[in-house]
Amino acid sequence: MLAGLALAAWLVSRPGGAALVGDPAALQRAMLSYPLYRLVNMGITLVAIVGSVALAGRFLDRRRFADFGFHLGRGWWLDLAFGMALGAALMGCIFLAEWAAGWLTIAGTLHAPDTQPFVPAILSALLGFVAVGFYEELFSRGYELRNLAEGLNGRLLGERGAIVVAWLLSSSFFGLLHAGNPNATPVSTASLVGAGLFLGLGYVLTGELAIPIGLHIGWNFGQGNVFGFPVSGTQAGPTFIAIAQGGPELWTGGAFGPEAGLIGLAAILAGSAMIVLWVRARRRQVGLFAALAGAPRQLTAEG
Repeated sequence: MLAGLALAAWLVSRPGGAALVGDPAALQRAMLSYPLYRLVNMGITLVAIVGSVALAGRFLDRRRFADFGFHLGRGWWLDLAFGMALGAALMGCIFLAEWAAGWLTIAGTLHAPDTQPFVPAILSALLGFVAVGFYEELFSRGYELRNLAEGLNGRLLGERGAIVVAWLLSSSFFGLLHAGNPNATPVSTASLVGAGLFLGLGYVLTGELAIPIGLHIGWNFGQGNVFGFPVSGTQAGPTFIAIAQGGPELWTGGAFGPEAGLIGLAAILAGSAMIVLWVRARRRQVGLFAALAGAPRQLTAEG
């Protein structure tokens, strides 16, 4: 926290920095100008969420940290790689479809804001999205969805019904968490509920966070830093391809980004089908991972 306060004080001390207070758009532009601030801010959030989940898991839930979706092994890392590749590929398809339709034009390549060196800026963005993918999935899927499913599991819903309702509720909360983003609208918030269902699909089918984390990283980095789209209303900064967005906002999502448009919905549906096929190919069957709604295994004295 002290590091974050020091960085915030330094940012506000820059020329015009005092004007950032109470101006989210100006703060966003400043964070793009100082990528180290953005990276450290995300790192602090990562440590805070991981620490909070670990402590809550041990002392409140009596659940091992691995049981939130981190049973690491060759299969886990393979699923992570699949998720990253799928997220990036879907965003590539969105870019090609919009370019073919004439809805965007390429304005430049290897672009970084404010004459920043491109390589350090793009690496900072990648590390930032790795952190975001990890802590948002750990909180929204690993902790929230799992605890909701356990709490709802009873005579009325049963294990599978509890998982479905928990999946819907956690996805709704995920959408609401982004309702205050720049350029957010009721449509974008509803669309992010769908994105939450998409990100949670791999978790409810496998009980592991590998696919959701990989998908979140690949989608966001591809969206903002490879193809130059806004990421949930926020300009991600450095990008391999800089674009000028046009086309009908109903399809493109406009200033919020593709996930708020019909083209994003189409990608989510296609990606969901790919996840189901991947899980079936890897596990020879596909279905809800019923143990998500189960009580935690008893912790030993060693934890």
